[in-house]
Amino acid sequence: MRYLAGLDIGGTKCAVTLGVEENEDIRILAKKKFATKGTPDEVMEQMLLLFRSLLAEQGLTEADIASIGISSGGPLDSKRGIIQSPPNLPGWDDVHITEFFESRTKIPTALENDANACAIAEWRYGAGRGKQNVIFLTFGTGLGAGLILDGRLYSGTNGNAGEIGHVRLRRDGPIGYNKRGSCEGFCSGGGLEQQGKLAAQKDPVGAEPLIQYAGGFDAITAKTIADLADQGDAFCKKIYRSCGEMLGETLAILIDILNPECIILGGVYMRSSHLLVAGMEKSLSRMALSGAREVCEILPAGLGETVGDYAALSLAAYAKSK
Repeated sequence: MRYLAGLDIGGTKCAVTLGVEENEDIRILAKKKFATKGTPDEVMEQMLLLFRSLLAEQGLTEADIASIGISSGGPLDSKRGIIQSPPNLPGWDDVHITEFFESRTKIPTALENDANACAIAEWRYGAGRGKQNVIFLTFGTGLGAGLILDGRLYSGTNGNAGEIGHVRLRRDGPIGYNKRGSCEGFCSGGGLEQQGKLAAQKDPVGAEPLIQYAGGFDAITAKTIADLADQGDAFCKKIYRSCGEMLGETLAILIDILNPECIILGGVYMRSSHLLVAGMEKSLSRMALSGAREVCEILPAGLGETVGDYAALSLAAYAKSK
């Protein structure tokens, strides 16, 4: 049995979690959240305070914690433990976060971007359990990827591997990852919102039910589009089918290059796979190498909406076991 700590740093909120790994499974013992406000030093001090508070509540000490895992949006340098100016964390420029926590607690600390941390969680405790070659796609506000190759996390030379969201699928299209026509522009919650608004501008009559349901053009989101698609609205179903086709093209690239056993998707796919699968399979059958496609399962996250809760803890467990 090992006690672990996980720190999750997001643009709007942070979370501190204590967990225990036992019998090849992991369990959350306690968790506290707070708004991401203040300087990086202030936020880290708050996380340290909550960490110690949780320890006291559980009757534990810092000496009981085997390791700390930190999950954050990128870019970051996982090997040196430095957060490097993520777009959703203004002011977090070259923050030596692992050094901060190791110097304060004397506990080994590891840092990874959120996609990599979620990939570890799904590989060890979720839909990818028992497999050696697993890809996890966030498919949330953006599109990030974590790669488990030959039974280990692959993060690249300086932690930037797996950025499939930055790959361009079309010369033009919705913007994702600061690039028009990128995989993230087509296959993300933010991308779906853009696609819905672009389609509404082209066909305001067809979009009228969506605009009314959302409460105005500016209020259109991936969720409002999905809600109406689930009610049978043809305009909204078409948007999701088109997204599914682009998702299939994105998955085909990953399948052809990396030959994984499974690709696991979180976020939008978990909630709306029924709206995406037909378009996705159409593109996959046309574009992926058949031999590689046959051995690759496409799965929703096994940990469901809690995958983010387990990500940093899973990183702590993985880092300690390497």
